[in-house]
Amino acid sequence: MEFLRRLFAGDPPGVDKSVVVVSGLPRSGTSMLMSMISAGGLEEVVDGVRQADDDNPRGYHELEAVKDLDKNGDTAWLDDAHGKVVKIISFLLQHLPATHHYKIVFVRRSLQEVLASQQKMLDRRGASGGDAADAEMARVFAAHLSKVERQLAARKNCEVLYVEHRAAVTQPAAVAERVNAFLGGSLDVEKMSGVVDSQLYRNRAGQDAGSGAT
Repeated sequence: MEFLRRLFAGDPPGVDKSVVVVSGLPRSGTSMLMSMISAGGLEEVVDGVRQADDDNPRGYHELEAVKDLDKNGDTAWLDDAHGKVVKIISFLLQHLPATHHYKIVFVRRSLQEVLASQQKMLDRRGASGGDAADAEMARVFAAHLSKVERQLAARKNCEVLYVEHRAAVTQPAAVAERVNAFLGGSLDVEKMSGVVDSQLYRNRAGQDAGSGAT
């Protein structure tokens, strides 16, 4: 395909010929980054099936079809996702077909904060966890993230920008500038940074309150 020829020639495709992906662990800040990129002017690939709730008061920005990536599901929707942004959790990135070029904005967040946010969500649903479960999950997540980083580095059809969740909340303008530069420089940085609400950053490392900005 043309984009692969250009990629191997050292000229990766632009946003208009790429699928922009926001990824990370669940509860790591992916919805916030989706909001930023959408506000900046890039169209989202969403279906509105999952509605906003107490855990994500500004919405999840999801597409149900994404959940079938690991089930050999229909990926025809990717053909219409060039020049748009879609949220895909880190566990599913390995199942993205090689027939597209991807510009991935990967959100990193303190595992302590991720686990605290996940536990708050479980508490609302009547589930339980505990320190032992958290310790084991932290090990699993850390190993998973290392594996994903290696896999992405080895895929020639993937460009990756790693973004720190805390920086996005505390320095949204700086992060917006980085994301904008990565995505070609045509987004509205002021609008991107303007959608970040630090009041939704409620699970900071060392704290025990509310759900986290996702």
